[in-house]
Amino acid sequence: MVRLMNRSIDLLEELAKTSENHFCMSRRGYAYVTADPARAEAMRDGALLAESLGAGPLRVHTGRVSDLAYLVSPREGWEDQPEGADLILDEVLIRQAFPYLPPETIAVLHTRRCGWFSGQQLGMLQLERAREAGVELVEGRVETVAVEGGRVRAVHVAAPGETIDISTPRFVNAGGPYLKPVAAMLGLELPVFSELHLKVSVEDHLGVVPRDAPLLIWEDPQELQWSQEVREVLAGSDETRGLVGEMPAGVHTRPEGGTGSRHLIILWPYHAEKVPEVFPLPIPEHYAEVCLRGLAAMIPGMDAYRERLPRPFVDGGYYTKTRENRPLACPLEVEGAFVHGALSGFGLMASSATAELLALHVTGGPLPSYARAFSLERYEDQEYLKRVEEWGESAQL
Repeated sequence: MVRLMNRSIDLLEELAKTSENHFCMSRRGYAYVTADPARAEAMRDGALLAESLGAGPLRVHTGRVSDLAYLVSPREGWEDQPEGADLILDEVLIRQAFPYLPPETIAVLHTRRCGWFSGQQLGMLQLERAREAGVELVEGRVETVAVEGGRVRAVHVAAPGETIDISTPRFVNAGGPYLKPVAAMLGLELPVFSELHLKVSVEDHLGVVPRDAPLLIWEDPQELQWSQEVREVLAGSDETRGLVGEMPAGVHTRPEGGTGSRHLIILWPYHAEKVPEVFPLPIPEHYAEVCLRGLAAMIPGMDAYRERLPRPFVDGGYYTKTRENRPLACPLEVEGAFVHGALSGFGLMASSATAELLALHVTGGPLPSYARAFSLERYEDQEYLKRVEEWGESAQL
């Protein structure tokens, strides 16, 4: 996973350079925050493991004179920035760099070779370059895939007002949350499932979160603060009973938009269980309020919005994943058929490398050393399956 992600970020940086950063890539990083000493130690262990696997050096900041300097991430751009991660244990430095965090914060793990960019702009740039290379985009719905003699022969697409029959020996299932039904057209079953993940966009008109903040993740479980009356109402329904007990860690946020924007994106996958893929998305009635209340544990200033919630916009999608949360980019059992998917919540980050890997499979090019790790062949390896059972969160991206 580390080699795959390093390759993907290399490709993104290369594209940003050649396009004058058309898709607005930044390198503000991810800041994992905790008030729990045990979790701070787990952060250190995880960062050291990542360092040993090639994710870059860990710099620990304890307040000693001998510590390396902590460099604040720039608001824009990605070049000339440190790699690896900074584990900040010095409470004075935490207060200086992240004054909006709660006073009980004892550790911040700031991973550096990450950030965000405009997925829409990246997609349009890639589409333009694909068209320049001769690619034709056909808008429609794949109805059937013709398979004869154990190999792909044609694809039938229902387009507006017509049915298009495409004769082809190659077919890539890149169906996102529809990986399984598309695979069924080939008579195959894929080992994937989906979780519903939602996000809230709100205007932070009070300026609680600085516009140059990194992506912030609260690593501690918490209990939401409700009035006794509301608590009783929530506890009386099967759909909302989980909101009155201990809630999982993982509420996170980041600034959204360019110059002049005051919006925040807030996400909290507290409801991440296996679900069927349904559209339109089933959005819980209180999701935005729950996210804002949860975010106040990490950013107490957000409590100012408790009585008067900014008007939220909620959308999202499905994280389609394998059980160990590693993607699929490989041939299928039917000759000429391939799969590219199960990229869970890291699709925009990883897809440059997984798409490159898939293209090498399709064209018969030389495969990178990590190819088998993202092939269905891995599930035929009993030793691998045994390790999957032993892995915890460290096995995931």
